[in-house]
Amino acid sequence: MATQTLSYRCMELLQNYHRHPSLKLRNKLVELNIGLVRKVAHQICRKCAEPYEDLEQIGYLGLIRAIERFDPLQGAAFSSFAIPYIRGEMLHYLRDKGSMMRIPRRWQELYARGKKLRKDLIEQLGRLPRDTELAAGLGIPLAEWSECQLALQNRLPISLDAVVNNSLDSSITFGDTIADPNYMKQRKLEDDKLQLQKAMSQLEDKTKAAIECVFLWDLPRKEAAKHIGISPMTVTRHLHKGIEQLGAMLEHQVA
Repeated sequence: MATQTLSYRCMELLQNYHRHPSLKLRNKLVELNIGLVRKVAHQICRKCAEPYEDLEQIGYLGLIRAIERFDPLQGAAFSSFAIPYIRGEMLHYLRDKGSMMRIPRRWQELYARGKKLRKDLIEQLGRLPRDTELAAGLGIPLAEWSECQLALQNRLPISLDAVVNNSLDSSITFGDTIADPNYMKQRKLEDDKLQLQKAMSQLEDKTKAAIECVFLWDLPRKEAAKHIGISPMTVTRHLHKGIEQLGAMLEHQVA
């Protein structure tokens, strides 16, 4: 009965947080769901040599991510939604702490070719190319290109049977740390969004405005020109300049 009451209380707070997010509500939700973090931390701690306390602290980051992204209207149980975030955050941490292993030469070459292709496509298309276009240009499946990018950007160890650290007590392999593709996909989308926002903030005001008007608001260039107070030709120049600068900044961030 107490567990059911706690569950109702948690869902009530989640609904309130979804409507009116606040630090106070979020902290209360973290307190109510400490058990989820501790449960996952214990499960993972038994398979590796990492201190339980460290895993628990990292797990709270995953819990906070889950709270911020949970939609009560979807009808899912919060625990089922949150555990992949908590577990994913811990495994991501373990993977990053693990001893780095050599990335296959093929992926290194693919990544280098992809960087060159991205530059060429920016010039041809006048915009940042999509991953599907890069994969097609490289003649490889999209899934392989995505894995290649993750490997080089995050220095993902390739031997999936190798343990995360050199301790004899460790039984978590690198394969285990990427077992949740949905989490990794969501994590990459969030990282990409943050990188783009950071790069956009470094553009000149009119260049940034031109990109937002045309690509985010989908305005014709004439309307964008009126909105910014410049000529359509100048909008075009700002677009080419901004795309080139964004491409260079994003490439520098993932290099």
